[in-house]
Amino acid sequence: MITTEHLENARKRARNYLQRAGIVLTPEEAASIEVADFGLGELESTGLQLVVYVNTQRVCAKELVLFPHQTCPEHRHPPVGDDPGKEETFRCRWGTVYLYVEGEPAARPSARPPAGREANYTVQYEVLLHPGEQWTIPSNTLHWFQAGDEGAVVSEFSTRSTDEFDIFTDPEIRRTTVVDS
Repeated sequence: MITTEHLENARKRARNYLQRAGIVLTPEEAASIEVADFGLGELESTGLQLVVYVNTQRVCAKELVLFPHQTCPEHRHPPVGDDPGKEETFRCRWGTVYLYVEGEPAARPSARPPAGREANYTVQYEVLLHPGEQWTIPSNTLHWFQAGDEGAVVSEFSTRSTDEFDIFTDPEIRRTTVVDS
């Protein structure tokens, strides 16, 4: 749970990061930046700020903003009905992103899971993304990501987003953010 003040501060910070990346938002988009604390109330370590441009039955486009060392927790996008699950491409626009997916574990990972939650981060194949670099994550693939020292802005291009069906490794995660006034 986060407070209204914390929500607005996170939105303001996210707008600043997007501006640094040269991304222009409409006033409506800027006012409605989603702040996801994943139900943990630990936004600085586990969280994500999002702008959804479009999410139709076939495509989705978003901007993801991560503050310094902020982590989007390990999850996968499972099949839903006849849909095989979301396939997504991350393209780094600003900052550095450490993406972890299934595969051979990195000998010395650059990012560290949030303290006390290490057991919920099981995939350790490391993909380092700098501005202009991208990586495609197949559907139903476990993954998590974390910003570097200065934070990051990532554009996400994907098939239809059904985030409400995401499966998180950490059983305490809740996708919907609760705001307490």
